[in-house]
Amino acid sequence: MRERLKALVQSRRWEAVIIGLIVVNAVTLGLETSPSVMAAFGPALVAFDALILAIFTIEIALRIVAHGPSFFRDPWNLFDFAVVGVALMPSSGAFSVLRALRILRVLRLISVVPSLRRVVGGLVAALPGMGSIVLLLGLVFYVFAVMTTKLYGASFPEWFGTIAASLYTLFQIMTLESWSMGIVRPVMEVYPLSWLLFVPFILCTAFTVLNLFIGVIVSAMQQEHESTAEADRQAIHDETGLVLAEVRALREEVRELRGRLAER
Repeated sequence: MRERLKALVQSRRWEAVIIGLIVVNAVTLGLETSPSVMAAFGPALVAFDALILAIFTIEIALRIVAHGPSFFRDPWNLFDFAVVGVALMPSSGAFSVLRALRILRVLRLISVVPSLRRVVGGLVAALPGMGSIVLLLGLVFYVFAVMTTKLYGASFPEWFGTIAASLYTLFQIMTLESWSMGIVRPVMEVYPLSWLLFVPFILCTAFTVLNLFIGVIVSAMQQEHESTAEADRQAIHDETGLVLAEVRALREEVRELRGRLAER
């Protein structure tokens, strides 16, 4: 019984139905943000949302029964369980803020679609390398924040009056959002040589350190893809080995059968 149930919850048709329900639920949750739509179809949308939540709850329960205790050893299963569990919490009174968390059910697409799982796996694998880059970026930010606070804090207290203000201003400059006309050029009107500080900062952050992030993520994605491909190749190799072993066993049986017939 458990094997049949496990085959059902792992079948492609079952996954397609769950994906379809997640997409439809995402649309209905978006429609609930429209006052005009809620005025016209509010009760129907709420009832449909409750129905989908009930289906997701039954689906999680079936997977727990099918997989047994091993269900809770899979991180993706725990993710699905947490997402559905949050949706089941009361959303009235002090917990009314949890109503907004219902949209987290859309994130179940990540655990259902294999390609999305590989992307997330690559991002997780990139976290150690990204940590070193974040540390380097933090050191660069702190050094430039101290310099800009000391140099420009008196003339531009709103931007560089404190370390915190300087860090936020430098973050804006790093994103290249209104960095020239909004910040650097006004500073250059008072300090004409200030570009000697801001241009190297942009080169160190926006064009160097941030590209390191991209490099680490791409490398992790490639490794994740290679590991998945290697696992697939190993599975095919093991299956081929089983087939060959069965063929050899059949040949031995045929030889024995021929030998018995020859003796007769």
